[in-house]
Amino acid sequence: MTFEKIHKQAVSEWEALQSSSKPRLLVGAGTCGSAAGAMDVLKVINEELARQNIEAIVIQVGCMGLCFAEPMMGIVKPGHPQVIYGNLTPEIATQIVKDYLVADNPRADLALGYAGDGKADGIPNLFELPVLKPQVRVVLHNCGFIDPENINHYIANGGYSGLVKALKMSPEAIIEEIKKSGLRGRGGAGFSTGQKWDFCRKAPGREKYIICNADEGDPGAFMNRSLLEGDPHSVLEGMAIGAYTIGANQGYIYCRAEYPLALERLRLALRQMEEYGFIGDNILGSGFDFHLKIKEGAGAFVCGEETALMASIEGKRGMPRSRPPFPAISGLWGKPTNINNVETWADTARILQKGSEWYAGYGSEKSKGTKTFALVGKVERTGLIEVPLGITLRQIIYEIGGGILKGKEFKAVQTGGPSGGCLPPSMLDSPVDYESLAAAGSIMGSGGMIVADEDTCMVDLTKYFLNFTQAESCGKCPPCRVGTRQMLGILDRITRGEGKPEDIAQLERIAITVKQGSLCGLGQTAPNPVLTTIRYFRNEYEAHINEKRCPARVCKNLISFYILPDKCQGCMICLRACPVEAITGDKRMIHIIDQDKCIKCGTCTDVCPPRFAAITKVSGEQIEVPQQPVPIEASA
Repeated sequence: MTFEKIHKQAVSEWEALQSSSKPRLLVGAGTCGSAAGAMDVLKVINEELARQNIEAIVIQVGCMGLCFAEPMMGIVKPGHPQVIYGNLTPEIATQIVKDYLVADNPRADLALGYAGDGKADGIPNLFELPVLKPQVRVVLHNCGFIDPENINHYIANGGYSGLVKALKMSPEAIIEEIKKSGLRGRGGAGFSTGQKWDFCRKAPGREKYIICNADEGDPGAFMNRSLLEGDPHSVLEGMAIGAYTIGANQGYIYCRAEYPLALERLRLALRQMEEYGFIGDNILGSGFDFHLKIKEGAGAFVCGEETALMASIEGKRGMPRSRPPFPAISGLWGKPTNINNVETWADTARILQKGSEWYAGYGSEKSKGTKTFALVGKVERTGLIEVPLGITLRQIIYEIGGGILKGKEFKAVQTGGPSGGCLPPSMLDSPVDYESLAAAGSIMGSGGMIVADEDTCMVDLTKYFLNFTQAESCGKCPPCRVGTRQMLGILDRITRGEGKPEDIAQLERIAITVKQGSLCGLGQTAPNPVLTTIRYFRNEYEAHINEKRCPARVCKNLISFYILPDKCQGCMICLRACPVEAITGDKRMIHIIDQDKCIKCGTCTDVCPPRFAAITKVSGEQIEVPQQPVPIEASA
């Protein structure tokens, strides 16, 4: 079948769906939605539709990016725009079905917004909301709006037109188009994608490979998983274009087994591609052959490094090797190989579909296009975002993210995942692009973005990230293996109140040695949290070391809990909740905490009624309290 016939058939199916007389319900059923209860919502929706005898079309879609509002559902009634609801429970979802589909009340009080043509009375345009207005959806444009398991939905919305266009172009012309777009690798290094393809294409040898690096393992990162779950064909189309351009007839998707839904949808998508002739021999009659396999990874962070990833595909232990030779010359099984990550492949499909000028119209002078980020941590609106490069951190955190949780103060943002850097409030107006982040001591990484508030101890946070990279180090090269362990040991001493004045300088020396001497990107970037927190939050290190005080009151060895005599009401709630019986006192007596028994769990603070607020947490100071429980009247 020709692509024209495939496209016509797909458009016909899509238009029939759009003009159907039946209402459509789109339920966000990605991993985030399912974790938030989408499957329970889906179950009651189907039950309610059957109970009301309503014939409707129910589709499971991927994540729209508004993870803070999951579970979500969109309802399209014939002749009306889609109304999108969030924070659903089975009870609320059932009520919405009754009110909107039966009683024609769209429940504006429960709706997040509407999308599509037309307007919905009393409901705002979803894409005019602060969380979405600054965003530009290039690779995420289909996520949440098409059925990721239906290839026709992807084709009807422009999918695979980029591959068809590419097959009519010379590889050199495609490389030039990618170069003009300004696309840089979205895996973190930021190397020119067009140049990278050019190196591999020109490498000698008839047998070449391409690889999709889907081994996302950063704490708090889910950009690749969401894209694979919500729009797998966009990634596969990009890979087919890349393979044709480079001259590769074989490829691999390296995806960790911890992403079962992404893997399931990739397998289904590959079968659909084969059925339509988008993969296999003589693709669309072009004479181009391309075969693609999925390799499940075991979840080792170091396998995100390309040489370790290739070793894993070859059946060896996932450990990096020194370069040169670079993979473009000698990669998988010694053959020229090109590796890009999930987002980069999806970007290439869009560039071929819509043109390099369109793509380069977004972003900054040296960092073109858009970038997805997993915005998590202490912000009001967590989720998956896609923004034009050059946007400021302040816009991301305050406009899109809605500011800091509970109105607290912003303290830092970690960009680039565990190997990135922690940037302070003074950097909030910095543009988010490759050059600016590098100048600040951080990295773009694959797109993790973790926000910390005033209650975060930066030394403790650094220890958390370094603990991760130290545990994930493969141990092959001594600078990484030994250096990360040494730094972690020093950080652990500091957070226990056992730091020495010379520790900060020692940390800096080891960090630089590890950066300069490590074999791969894991070791070369692991010290970034150490260096940036010393650079921007040195006062916190000094307080821990010199004053034995944790300014954020986080490090257990440096904090104490006290019951304030003038506020305690002798209600005994804290006494009953204390897991180690460290609190004593009878009813209507001022309670006391035995500091030797207290394990600093904070349970007493959590359960003390806010109207009393009788528990205080301090660091580096002592509170004068009775040594034994005394009657409240006596204290007054």
